[in-house]
Amino acid sequence: MYFLYTDCRDLFFRFTNQDVDMRAPANLKSKDTTLDIVGVAERLYDQIGFQKTTVADIARELSMSPANVYRFYAAKSGINEAVARKLLTEIEAAINNVVEQKKSANEKLRAFFEAIEKSHLQRFALNRKLHELLVKAYDEDWQILRPHHQVVHNALAEIISQGNREGVFNVGDCAEAATQVRTACIRFCHPRLIVEFAQDAKPTLDQMVDLFIRALA
Repeated sequence: MYFLYTDCRDLFFRFTNQDVDMRAPANLKSKDTTLDIVGVAERLYDQIGFQKTTVADIARELSMSPANVYRFYAAKSGINEAVARKLLTEIEAAINNVVEQKKSANEKLRAFFEAIEKSHLQRFALNRKLHELLVKAYDEDWQILRPHHQVVHNALAEIISQGNREGVFNVGDCAEAATQVRTACIRFCHPRLIVEFAQDAKPTLDQMVDLFIRALA
């Protein structure tokens, strides 16, 4: 009887664990499908533009029905936002990398704005239609910009705070200073303004950063 009980108990736990393992892939599959939708949408947006791409186009590329895509995104606008958010996270990664570098605050301040400007200019040159998506997001002030602006603000405030610690800046409120500097430098951060003012020789980004360094000191 003991062996029968042991065998039954082992069998029970084996099937119980199997059930748990069978449930986990469903959640992973849902996450993977969401990423697949965003990935395909980004590729199609890059090829034909976000305005011409339909949910049916995305579904066709994924070999699924449009109704299935709508299970993950209630409207195409949600897909637009997801793709734009992905592009913004790439910029965030670039500026956070600047913050983590072993450089002086003055060097980081310059590299910070250079990273943002370079990201937008490269996308405009190489992925024009994706650039148009970000311009749309900025012009219409999409909700996804809130967390992005916060990441940018926090990174800039940390650079200014580092300048205080190094003794090269003398700033009382680093968060407020970050807001002022970023506002004054909007033409080097906004995807549409970067392109519109690309041909204007002055003030250059270097000139603006030099001005900020003097002001923060």
